[in-house]
Amino acid sequence: MAAVEGPTGTWRMIDPQDREYGRIEIRRVMNGEQVAYRVTVRGEVIGWAHNLRLACHKVHIAYLATMGNPGPPAADWGSSAPRPK
Repeated sequence: MAAVEGPTGTWRMIDPQDREYGRIEIRRVMNGEQVAYRVTVRGEVIGWAHNLRLACHKVHIAYLATMGNPGPPAADWGSSAPRPK
């Protein structure tokens, strides 16, 4: 997970191939007294966060979710039912 700042107040989340997979923008809310981070993935706002760490986490979790479900475990760690011999 890598967050690259630029322009000021904007962080781009980039993958190992240097492709952007999400964006975080700082915003002032509540009459400019509080700060919030707008979290976007593929141009769609997926949420807000009150700190940069949580915002990065939200983008990264959304990125991991796009990688698909690998399915059930390949190994059988045993079951409670007896096996035939």
